[in-house]
Amino acid sequence: MQAVKMYTTATCPYCVRAKQLLTQRGVDTIEEIRVDADPKARQQMMDITGRRTVPQIFIGGRHVGGCDDLMALDAEGGLAPLLNG
Repeated sequence: MQAVKMYTTATCPYCVRAKQLLTQRGVDTIEEIRVDADPKARQQMMDITGRRTVPQIFIGGRHVGGCDDLMALDAEGGLAPLLNG
């Protein structure tokens, strides 16, 4: 199982939805980086992704995007192979 890292905030419903999907797909550990608690982490996220919104999800070091991107990847059948890659 590939490592999963997610930039999040405490009150983000999209973060919760993304975590639920990843858990359903067998991910048992998600490295969460709280950007609401750490402005430097938010800036780092924006520098890496070019995006301001959370979640920003990385699987095995690859940026897959936000919650909608993750859901679309799963619907296309691409999430499981990426997680197991």
